[in-house]
Amino acid sequence: MSSFNQSVIDEFRANGGKVGGPFEGGDLLLLTTTGAKSGTEHTTPLGYVRHGELLLVVGSNMGAPRHPDWYRNLLAHPLVQVEIGAERYAAVAVPAEGARRDRLFAHVVSAAPGYGEYQANTPRVLPVVVLERTGSTEAPPVRTLADKVMEVHTWLRAQLKHVRAEVEAHFAAAPGDERRIPGLGLQIRQHCLAFCQSLEFHHTSEDQHLFPAMEAHHPELGAAFERLRSEHRTVARLQRELGALLADIAGADPVRFRAELERMTEELTAHLAYEEEVLLPPLAGIPFPPQAAKP
Repeated sequence: MSSFNQSVIDEFRANGGKVGGPFEGGDLLLLTTTGAKSGTEHTTPLGYVRHGELLLVVGSNMGAPRHPDWYRNLLAHPLVQVEIGAERYAAVAVPAEGARRDRLFAHVVSAAPGYGEYQANTPRVLPVVVLERTGSTEAPPVRTLADKVMEVHTWLRAQLKHVRAEVEAHFAAAPGDERRIPGLGLQIRQHCLAFCQSLEFHHTSEDQHLFPAMEAHHPELGAAFERLRSEHRTVARLQRELGALLADIAGADPVRFRAELERMTEELTAHLAYEEEVLLPPLAGIPFPPQAAKP
């Protein structure tokens, strides 16, 4: 199966998303996930169904009794890469729940009846995963390293705002509303994990690469970098506390989660503002992507 999948992946990428064989003429995408335990990337060819502007994939595993590996991966690492046609983009993978899952699955079966047969062959409920594209097609161009930092900060602020809005909708939902999932719900969990994992990667990259490089050229900012590193440690601690709450999604206390999320919001908002004040002026003159040195 691994060899077959790789041949499909190679053909897909070589022909702008078109493949032959059993997938010829079908709607196929490539989903790249991060291994739940290994941390390595895995790419899987999957059929998909459109629902308005959404892309839906189903964890059918051809009706097998266990969820497919790619589904377990995205539960641990919600940020995925989607390739469709010749396009590749980042997405957050969010399994649908409750009545929404049932409604979306009915739509999937109406478009591709084979998924109904897979469901009939297994006692498990086949997951329906919504692939939500991240980023904006109207984002300003990135020409300098300062622009790149602002692009990342803008994405982080947007994701945090999204998570907070979902949490407030959860509390505002009336009994019987499909948004009132027991505990926090997978939608909140996936968006929060995607935000936290992106934030951790960003801060680690700054601590290991950006800050040391800048300190060598701007020793006068030494105190500012120490403050930024200290704030990174504070935010990391808050991330770990949120992560601990999300480990048991069904038993997580929504009230405590909302309080911890507000603490994170307050700390991160102040941190991003200070970082932009300190870093953007010296980074504004550095081209991005870096230019190769002339011979």
